[in-house]
Amino acid sequence: MNYSLRNLRGDLFGGITASVVALPLALAFGVASGLGPMAGLYGAISVGFFAAVFGGTRSQISGPTGPMAIAMAVIVSSHAETLAEALTIVVMSGVMQILFGALRIGRFITYTPYSVISGFMSGIGVIIIVVQILPFLGHPVASSVLSSLMALPELMGRINFDALLIGTVSLLTGIFWPKPLRKALPPTLAAMIAGIVVALLWPGGAPIIGEVPTGLPSLQWPVLSLAFLTKALQPALILALVGSIDSLLTSLIADSLTRGQHNADRELVGQGIGNVVSGLVGGMPGAGAPVGTVVNIRGGGRSRVSGILCASILLALVLGLGQYVEQVPHAVLAGIMIKVGWDIIDWRFLTRIHRVRPVYLLLALMTLGLTVFVDLVIAVTIGLIAAGLVGSRHLERLQLDNVVSLPFLDRSFLTTSPQDEQADPFAARVGLVALRGQFSVASSNKLVQTIGTDIRDHEVVVFDFSETVYLDDSAAMVVDQMLDIAVDENTEVIVMGLSGTVADHLLALDIFHGLPEDRFVVTLDEAKERAQSLLEG
Repeated sequence: MNYSLRNLRGDLFGGITASVVALPLALAFGVASGLGPMAGLYGAISVGFFAAVFGGTRSQISGPTGPMAIAMAVIVSSHAETLAEALTIVVMSGVMQILFGALRIGRFITYTPYSVISGFMSGIGVIIIVVQILPFLGHPVASSVLSSLMALPELMGRINFDALLIGTVSLLTGIFWPKPLRKALPPTLAAMIAGIVVALLWPGGAPIIGEVPTGLPSLQWPVLSLAFLTKALQPALILALVGSIDSLLTSLIADSLTRGQHNADRELVGQGIGNVVSGLVGGMPGAGAPVGTVVNIRGGGRSRVSGILCASILLALVLGLGQYVEQVPHAVLAGIMIKVGWDIIDWRFLTRIHRVRPVYLLLALMTLGLTVFVDLVIAVTIGLIAAGLVGSRHLERLQLDNVVSLPFLDRSFLTTSPQDEQADPFAARVGLVALRGQFSVASSNKLVQTIGTDIRDHEVVVFDFSETVYLDDSAAMVVDQMLDIAVDENTEVIVMGLSGTVADHLLALDIFHGLPEDRFVVTLDEAKERAQSLLEG
């Protein structure tokens, strides 16, 4: 790629505008994660810089996101007893992302069904909105949706109206900021400025962020005890999956805007390196940030320079920003977060909910409900399992439709002349079982039930593998069961058209043990001759 002055100008403007958007979001996501505002900035710098350098999406801006903030909040409240343990889980998730990329499984992560992603993202949006209601009203943030809802009736009688005013101004500014002004001043920064201005003009009792450290972060040593690392595997894996899905979906958005092509495996390696560094310096985990990426691309950013510049600007701000951040009211960040939560909810899917097939609607609603009211980890786990079951059910129907089981009438199959008087016009002593296409564990249980009876009805059965493309181990063992049924029923077996990888797989598993070599034929005419000799013999 030839890098010109025009490219540099676009990257400069894109990186600067992206940093303007990233600043208030990093502060807000840091607070929402439970690690604090500076953790959000450290995460934006670490993940933003290393994902830009080592990642596989040239114009992507990375940093704290809504899904990662909520996932981290769950880890802080439920899976870690100390800050060091929470940051160790962040490092572990980064290592897992690096392994995902090194093992080249990045493209498989995007195979997560849309109904699960939609339910998960909408659930995160609901969580952000509900959890931010309390700081929006001037009260300390609660640790979960249920605790927020339970505390709300009591706290409604003690609303801090200074905070409510500031939060409302921030929220309305973010919602109604004019489109012509959005390129020069993004809505999130406009909302932050408006809220701070109201707080200065209306000094009162709205809670503020308070003391914030300034300067470079100190190194945070991870907890390396075997007991904790074992316990931390599950939340680290979920954090890695959430971050990977979030990043790769943002990469697809970037591709659609730039008409480029991202490298999924390299992107995961870059994100993983960024999260490892972020955990080591006390930052929150991050991923590809859709808002920052879109702003960067629309501003002209087309290369890694824009992402590096965005992270560098945030680093410069961190070195002297603390004293100014301390006076920002929590209500300002709550107003910004409520708008972010609303945008995260998948309204495109929800507005079509009456058109969605019931099974996928149930899957989306189940994932959404588990995300909001139970646990992010459980929601993702159960959602993926349920999606796998739904997909297997669909594959079962498709694969069984490719099974052909039919009888060969003696008069047309076993005779060379239609006038042969010895042929019974109604007898069908030879049957055909054709397995066409691919067969997996999805259909293996039903295969025996589907054609087991047909095997018993004939004296000779021809198993036709001429059009079989793929068999997994489960389907191969079902073929073995069908051969056993034939043996038990004294039915002779002929194998036709066995070749290629299907043959290699079945022979490697010794599926046809004891079957004479003369039972393997290539064409139907050969099968006819072999069947004739078996019946006569």
